[in-house]
Amino acid sequence: MRKEIHQRSQRKNEHVKHAMHQKTGEVLSDFERVTLLHHSLPDLNLDEIDLSTMIADHHVPIPLYINAMTGGSEWTESINRKLAGVAAATGIPMAVGSMHAALRHEELSSSYSIVREVNPDGLIFANVGADVSLEGARRAVEMIDADALQIHINAPQELIMPEGDRDFKSWRANIESIIGHMEVPVIVKEVGFGMSRKALLTLNALGVRHVDISGKGGTNFARIENARRKSGDMSYLGDWGISTVRALLESQSVQSDMSVMASGGISTPLDAVKCLALGARGVGMSRMLLKSVEDAGVDETIGYVDTFQNQMKRIAVMVNAATIEELRKTPLVLDPELLSWMSQRQLVLNEREI
Repeated sequence: MRKEIHQRSQRKNEHVKHAMHQKTGEVLSDFERVTLLHHSLPDLNLDEIDLSTMIADHHVPIPLYINAMTGGSEWTESINRKLAGVAAATGIPMAVGSMHAALRHEELSSSYSIVREVNPDGLIFANVGADVSLEGARRAVEMIDADALQIHINAPQELIMPEGDRDFKSWRANIESIIGHMEVPVIVKEVGFGMSRKALLTLNALGVRHVDISGKGGTNFARIENARRKSGDMSYLGDWGISTVRALLESQSVQSDMSVMASGGISTPLDAVKCLALGARGVGMSRMLLKSVEDAGVDETIGYVDTFQNQMKRIAVMVNAATIEELRKTPLVLDPELLSWMSQRQLVLNEREI
């Protein structure tokens, strides 16, 4: 038993270490393939910008959230403590990482419950995989008195992970059961491989109302798990998945039926505003905040979040959009590669201004 706990904690630590040292910005980001149209004569003031939104049926003042990262070891407990401090000071929601470790080993639960201790009044999301039963999902929510539940779907990660799952047939039934019986809102999220229109339609048919399309471009679990392999290299899958921008394009036709959130590779306030312009209701960040709390500390990270959201508002002025609803209609231009994707996938942008 102690050996199994040690192995799980070690795996959590390895995930964090690899995530923190992953390099980004080596190739053209799809965010750079989207241009927001500059408005030369805005008719509003900065203090009029209201980017408040609804995330998992909860009203939040700014459309940012700390996405699922970690838990399950002594080191990751200290990280969750810091991130919860940032969430408490800034008022943004926070999701914990996969809670399977604590569901199997109760002695690891403090690495997750610390979030509620530090942020007793905050908006906190529990997190489980699609292989967890309704009972397990309820235990995860109770463990941290969560306001919502994330169910992560991560088939590529599991298949590349040396000790990962290989059976996925139960996922849809589990998700449907949890959706039908859970007492708090449920968000189904990818872990960095993006969602296609077909996947979104399938989730919607199961009763899912909240999704995080979590596209390729941020923390890359294909590369993380391959780095942990001792044999059978699978590095050729390092670019697997759908980018955040393309997943948002895939989601256009379901945005009236589902609340779509975006994460994966958001590194600037402009990236975040582009997500909102493409229909996201909220924007999740993980690696950037992880590195910030570990390298610079809680206070610096609080300042980082405050500056980030303030600059989002400044960009909103530049496109003359006072609210997220207005941002969703703002004109934008897509480069030929994205237009080709839309043409081949038969996708159409939701109606917007000229």
